[in-house]
Amino acid sequence: MSAVPALLSLTAVAQAIAKKQFSSREVTQSCLERIAKWQPRLNAFMAIEAEAALAAADIADAALAKGKSAGVLHGVPIAHKDMYYDAGRVVTCGSQIRRDFVATTTSTALQRLKDAGTIRLGSLQMAEFAYGPTGHNSHYGAVHNPFAVDHITGGSSSGSGAAVAARLTFAALGSDTGGSIRLPAHFCGVTGLKTTYGLISRAGAMPLSQSLDTVGPLARSAEDCALLLGLMAGADPEDPTTFAGPVPDYAAATRQPIKGLRIGVPSAFYVDDLDAEVAGILDETIAVFRREGADIVQVELPDQRQLTAACQLVLAVEAAAFHKRWLIERPQDYGPQVLMRLQNGLAIPGVSYLEAMRWRGSALAAHNAAVAGLDAVIAPVAPVAAPTIVESDIGNSPDAEAVIQRLTRFTRAINYLGVPSLAIPAGSTRRGLPVGMQLIGRSFDEAMLLRIGAAFQRATAFHERVPAFA
Repeated sequence: MSAVPALLSLTAVAQAIAKKQFSSREVTQSCLERIAKWQPRLNAFMAIEAEAALAAADIADAALAKGKSAGVLHGVPIAHKDMYYDAGRVVTCGSQIRRDFVATTTSTALQRLKDAGTIRLGSLQMAEFAYGPTGHNSHYGAVHNPFAVDHITGGSSSGSGAAVAARLTFAALGSDTGGSIRLPAHFCGVTGLKTTYGLISRAGAMPLSQSLDTVGPLARSAEDCALLLGLMAGADPEDPTTFAGPVPDYAAATRQPIKGLRIGVPSAFYVDDLDAEVAGILDETIAVFRREGADIVQVELPDQRQLTAACQLVLAVEAAAFHKRWLIERPQDYGPQVLMRLQNGLAIPGVSYLEAMRWRGSALAAHNAAVAGLDAVIAPVAPVAAPTIVESDIGNSPDAEAVIQRLTRFTRAINYLGVPSLAIPAGSTRRGLPVGMQLIGRSFDEAMLLRIGAAFQRATAFHERVPAFA
């Protein structure tokens, strides 16, 4: 066990607190010390609540001394993307418009983690209104990648990716509408789970796209994601889209071997136009799965370009509809790129949106037919490692859409279909930039993805890599 509590995994630190090997105060203080050191360099936090966190840790320690535990994450300090409402606290959503917005309710997902005993460290930076894949924010500045501070973290869960990677928090909530969990996981070398649409309640989370938004964790391992998912998943009367079925034992799934499982490798699209180093890491990832006993088969997927275009259209219209009043009353308070994208959404005909929505059922059926007999599909999260902040900070220039399309090329189709995807660290470039791969699964079969991801992480150590403070 590490002598520095902040360097432990979520699962390990929760067990250490329960066994009184570390106090909650010691663990919280360890995180706060790293935050004080890294925050000026990363800009990962929107707000740091040090005094409140230490006070909550003392309360947790006092309760444990009396034999009382709130749950499996008793006394564990965590921070979350600044779009999860927490009653009585400011939730900016990464925007100027909501800079002073005080929530009156608490997000269901956040409340379930609180009920398990977590302590709040503060809130994490994000792209404005969760609408951007780079991590740039024209109001609060860019979040910097801990492995190379002149490079992006990815977005929109930029602070979540950076904070988990730098070991400032043991895990963080993110959201994924078109790649916003998986891209920061890929660029920052952490594990991120885009959940099946409807698995985790979105009540009390800032909406971007009502039919695409999903809630999910970023953490250091598949094992940690499984722990968090088991706490958050399940029906919620405040979100009628949630699934009412039983919640599987995700943690148990991570302990299962993968010998004999069938993992598909796409014959096209996800293997096209890859940076050479990303292509090499994909090959190495496949080799690891083979050594672990999985059967690797080629799979021909339906046209992913059509799915990606449909997702982009649905997102643009639904985001514009949510923002229409502010676009009329406060256009000057948006960043230039977000304003451009929202205004473009207003111009899309309703007929086009309805056609894209109507096609989703048949598109999912075609996808399910293509992957029948497979346990997962392996693919890169993005065709490149993290670009620099300078080269990707292009605002509303004519090149903006091309940059967005490039970064989200391999993520959007999955949101359109509503299926889950687990991003796992799989290697790094010669310059040390992390590269992730994603495991794409069947609807509501996160247990299988976590099982495969955990087996990969038992066989490799990419998820254990800690950035150096140089």
